[in-house]
Amino acid sequence: MSATRLIFAVFMAQLLAQIGAYTVPALLPIFIAEWGLTNTEAGWLAGMWAASYVCAVPILVSLTDRIDPKRVYLACVTLTTLTHLGYAFLADGFWSALVLRAFAGMAWAGTYMPGLKVLSDRLEGQAQTRGVSWHAAGVGLSGALSFLFAGTIANWSSWPWVFGGASLCTTAAFLIMVFAVPGQPAKPAGAVEASKLDRPPLFDFRPVLRNRSALAYSVGYGAHAWELFTLRSWGVTFLTFTAAAFGGGEGLLAPTSIAFVMGVLGTWSSVGGNELCIRLGRQRVVLAVMAVSVVFAVGIGWAAAVGYGLAVVLCLLYNVAVYADSSALTAGTSGSAEPGRRGATLAVHSTIGYIGGFLGPLVFGIVLDLAGGSGVTGWVLAFGHLAVVTPLGIAAVLYLRPFDLPGDRTVNGLRDPGTAAKDTANPV
Repeated sequence: MSATRLIFAVFMAQLLAQIGAYTVPALLPIFIAEWGLTNTEAGWLAGMWAASYVCAVPILVSLTDRIDPKRVYLACVTLTTLTHLGYAFLADGFWSALVLRAFAGMAWAGTYMPGLKVLSDRLEGQAQTRGVSWHAAGVGLSGALSFLFAGTIANWSSWPWVFGGASLCTTAAFLIMVFAVPGQPAKPAGAVEASKLDRPPLFDFRPVLRNRSALAYSVGYGAHAWELFTLRSWGVTFLTFTAAAFGGGEGLLAPTSIAFVMGVLGTWSSVGGNELCIRLGRQRVVLAVMAVSVVFAVGIGWAAAVGYGLAVVLCLLYNVAVYADSSALTAGTSGSAEPGRRGATLAVHSTIGYIGGFLGPLVFGIVLDLAGGSGVTGWVLAFGHLAVVTPLGIAAVLYLRPFDLPGDRTVNGLRDPGTAAKDTANPV
């Protein structure tokens, strides 16, 4: 199977598998009103998906070092379908929705990174980094479509139909993975026995944590995910508040439509960011993107005091900045991993990232409540906390100094990819 066909098949499967993932953030203003949620409860609802992901991903992704990741993917995309149906028929308040979101996060743990490993195990060199980039693009585009998908259906019918439609999409993802993506070929018996002798312990993450380059990209991804999940979870609610205060938000400028545009722009920003890394050097691009994001985090909340138009523009620009290092960081981790520990390395990467993805929306909601609710001061402080978190990613890159990948342009003062083996052996 050609690299292009494989990348396209996995891209489409991931797009359909995640199209319902952000329907809850898209419908959050409805749930806040209908179920009487506080901002903190809304933050829990938005973040629980990432929290349960963190619990499941070390096990599920590490297993892909031993078994075909396609098998893990198929089992978990089936669970995703069941959680959508459960939300459609069973969710009636905070606690039932929270439990279902937890199961959805566990299911995504077995589809996101295992889907990425389907590509990374079968591709090499620039095809591998571009496959990782397009995989991230499929996830980003599906996140964008989640908002448009949810907003469109909710405008025409009740919200449970949103999750019913999402279950049909995940069923299609299952079929694509079954019929369009080949399984890993079986190894000869002698090779299997030899590989068993050479296998590292399944859940021994210590060598992964000693890989300075991979760890740097993963910590950077944690700061990135904190910021990304916060903006994605609260963006619609922020725009809804601003529209109610100043007018606007109809038709193509509706908050869910703006969130869709944010996702589409973010997808291309993610792909473009990785291409810039190839041309300019990975460290340089990642550091520049994080610095720009800090500036937006400080300023975006003030749009709540100015008007809906400014809020839309700042959300779009901030979103582009946030996404620009997404696939660059993930490709950096994947490319820095030892081949025999790539699954474990991606498990650590995802765990760190989704811890940020859980804490970001929750801390945002807590800050809003502590500031007295959805007022201008609350939005300024809630977004402002991201300007404290993102520099942690900058510090990790500066301290751990990850190497650029094969195919990246090496820039002055940054380490050559040939130092990877040395870094892997050196403790942090």
